[in-house]
Amino acid sequence: MSTAARERIIGATLRLVAEDGVGAVSNRRVAAEAGVSLGTLTYHFAAQGELLHAALTRFVDVEIERISGLALGFAGAALTPHEAAAEVERAIVALAGTREQIATLELHLQAARDPSLQEAAARSVAAYDALAAAILDALGVPDPGRHAPVVVSLLYGLAVRRLSTGDSRATGTADALATLLTGILATAPGIPKGADSTGP
Repeated sequence: MSTAARERIIGATLRLVAEDGVGAVSNRRVAAEAGVSLGTLTYHFAAQGELLHAALTRFVDVEIERISGLALGFAGAALTPHEAAAEVERAIVALAGTREQIATLELHLQAARDPSLQEAAARSVAAYDALAAAILDALGVPDPGRHAPVVVSLLYGLAVRRLSTGDSRATGTADALATLLTGILATAPGIPKGADSTGP
């Protein structure tokens, strides 16, 4: 059967997860949303776990490509914490409130319940760690990989806050991130005090 039908099924699954949560993913609803028959759906995905795994994996692949592009933009840059934080906030605002963001949070939570989803979720987290490490490297922080998970944890928490309150402007994201980055710089060995200037 066609690859196009499979793609429609995966896209429909992500839309339903974003709109109504993982509990909304039933064969009938996905088939109706995708415009395919139940037989076509079960041909491609015999079990719901397979469908959720395919949806998360597809989202992660697209997200990794996007994040890798952002990381390349920081490579070799010389930034202050405020400049780096402002760049991150702009990237977040461009995606704020999208159904894909909600879907990925739902599916990451599902990965906590379903071990078969954890490999894909771990790849997503690793991509965000790599982006954070690129930002820290641009700031001149030694051993950026060690600090990257802290930055990612802050951004994940802010994403939950932003999506749950409907804040499409990512209010406070740049300030919170700049504060964290400044603190990391202030305690990093080998960096002279005052090198963490945030500019005007």
